[in-house]
Amino acid sequence: MDAGTFSRTTDQILASVGRVIDGKPDAVRSALVCLLAEGHLLIEDVPGVGKTMLARALAASVDATVRRIQFTPDLLPGDVTGVSVFNPVEREFEFKPGAIFANIVIADEINRSSPKTQSALLEAMEERQVTVDGRSHLLPEPFLVVATQNPLEMEGTYALPEAQRDRFMFRISMGYPDAKSEALMLRQRDTVNPLSAIRSVVSAEHIEQLIAWARGVHVAPTIEDYAVALSQATRSHSDLRLGASPRATLQLVRAAKVWAALDGRGFVIPDDITALLIPVFAHRLIPTRSAGGSRARSGADAITTILERIAQSVRVPIAARQ
Repeated sequence: MDAGTFSRTTDQILASVGRVIDGKPDAVRSALVCLLAEGHLLIEDVPGVGKTMLARALAASVDATVRRIQFTPDLLPGDVTGVSVFNPVEREFEFKPGAIFANIVIADEINRSSPKTQSALLEAMEERQVTVDGRSHLLPEPFLVVATQNPLEMEGTYALPEAQRDRFMFRISMGYPDAKSEALMLRQRDTVNPLSAIRSVVSAEHIEQLIAWARGVHVAPTIEDYAVALSQATRSHSDLRLGASPRATLQLVRAAKVWAALDGRGFVIPDDITALLIPVFAHRLIPTRSAGGSRARSGADAITTILERIAQSVRVPIAARQ
């Protein structure tokens, strides 16, 4: 694996997913970054804009196992992780894996299940294993959870707790397509489902090679200090009552490595960090009531504004002249 091979392979994946998700290159790129940075993706938007379609298109472009879990109030933790079932022939309990045992797991409308069921994902997303009846079972590699939720219809839903949100590397919104892309969608999808035309362009083993190469992207100590300074600024900001966690800092740097690699670079620059600051940090922060934290939409807007101000106030490292 080298930079050229990495770039060619990732371009093929982006092009494959882009044939299904019209006019949303940033969302497609974010999904690929999460996969290659070993993170998880939360897509929060209104119905019908392609949240689940994005996850399915990414899964179809990778020759890997895929499971979709429709989260509902009656979904049980065992449906997600698996259960131990008594085998009368062997006269012992044997583990039956749940839907979480796949390379790419689509958690559709994750906030419609109870907190007990949501918590079944905590260990899986962080430690890439599940523990049932005192025994740990490793999940396949690579492993990516793509969760969706509707931020507007809150009736009958359970808001994700801070510990759950902190395990998602990115939170993105698809947004409505522009007029040209929507008209193209009408013409192309009237008679055929674009997902049926997608063929996998890489294998799961190849994805692991891409992940390993991205891990080796160079991050200078000054860039690491810059990421830490941004995190520290959120923890001391007067308009935030919950700042970014150390996990958030770690995931910001990991995502920046992949972001740089997708641009054909073997090193991270400050622009990579600032470009990812909002999608990595925003869903982890909680504003004070005076800053707009009493309402979900105004709170999200307030956090975006605060992060933009923090990015402007924290000193950007400048490379020394040779």
